[in-house]
Amino acid sequence: MTSPSDSMPRRGPLHGLRIVEFASKGPAPLCAMLLGDMGADVIRIERTGRGSGISESESGFTILHRNRRSISLDLRSDAGRAVAHELLDGADGLVEGFRPGVMERLGLGPDALLARNPRLVYGRVTGWGREGPLAPRAGHDINYLALSGALAAIGTRGGPPVPPLNLVADYGGGGLYLAFGMACALAEAARSGAGQVVDVAMTDAVASLMTVIQGLAQAGHWKEERGANLLDSGAPFYTTYRTRDGRYMAVGPIEPEFHAEFVRRLGLPPEPAGTATDPADWPAQQRRFQAIFETRSQAEWRAIFDDCDACVSPVLSLGEAPRHPHHVARGTYVDFGGRIQAAPAPRFSRTPGTLRKTPPAPGADSDEILRELGKTGEQIQALRESKAIF
Repeated sequence: MTSPSDSMPRRGPLHGLRIVEFASKGPAPLCAMLLGDMGADVIRIERTGRGSGISESESGFTILHRNRRSISLDLRSDAGRAVAHELLDGADGLVEGFRPGVMERLGLGPDALLARNPRLVYGRVTGWGREGPLAPRAGHDINYLALSGALAAIGTRGGPPVPPLNLVADYGGGGLYLAFGMACALAEAARSGAGQVVDVAMTDAVASLMTVIQGLAQAGHWKEERGANLLDSGAPFYTTYRTRDGRYMAVGPIEPEFHAEFVRRLGLPPEPAGTATDPADWPAQQRRFQAIFETRSQAEWRAIFDDCDACVSPVLSLGEAPRHPHHVARGTYVDFGGRIQAAPAPRFSRTPGTLRKTPPAPGADSDEILRELGKTGEQIQALRESKAIF
């Protein structure tokens, strides 16, 4: 683990852009974090009387709020909305993750804001999208995965579908697709001078992520049964094996040359050609490999496989991962503000992303942001007394 260097350039590729984020849970905060990591000035609008929408028991989520400034506004009041409009009049982008209709009811929908600031890139993410019979319904990652076919494909033979945390629909489908869409629209706006709406539905994004698997299925190369395919733990060379001490090793030597090294490191004789890829032999191979892995501890297997191309890795815990020598050498994790967290990704040779600001308390930067809008001390005090800001 490393700490951000004071000598590191502080300008990422999005330096000079201002993004206004409306506080919510789920994918929108991840998108805003990614934009902030890349140098954008992200201002997070918290809603007064509601805090951050995150309880103290969920305070770990606040790592997602790094590289932000925070202002707390009562968006139900005319004065609070007026401040939001002023912020957005000078902004390059907006990020929101509310259910359909919420921003429109506040007078902050895209039609109203683009009329005031035609170059604004208006980014929004929902679960089901803004049209269709499920658009007004609540949902979570597991629900979006269920209707996309992704959840049915994840799990072991004979077992139930397994939710892959909330990484696929919320963060991969929502947060990353929104960040990608924002980057695309901001690049286009720099050329055209015109903004637009970036509308991400997590169900659409998961369908996009499943493109390759859908293609394999339609070509007859993917079975509907879980744990019966190349990448879903069905293959003995793409799964995990329990070790003598109850830990696990992840095994992925798909290519013949890697598989040959894997078998050799296990102490087995070379397999006849074609054996590894014959699904009929997969259950027997898995049983044979499992029996061998149970003869040694995870640490012993690490010593056997660390220096080769057999594509075998230890399954590390969340606490162990930052201490792995590879992550340490690359600075993949950093200690920033007393919290261990992933460093900005991806990496840039000339304009690297940086960690500049720890997660702010809701409204911590209200006065600073209002002064940037030209508000006087008396005006700021009046807004506070009216409870338009907190």
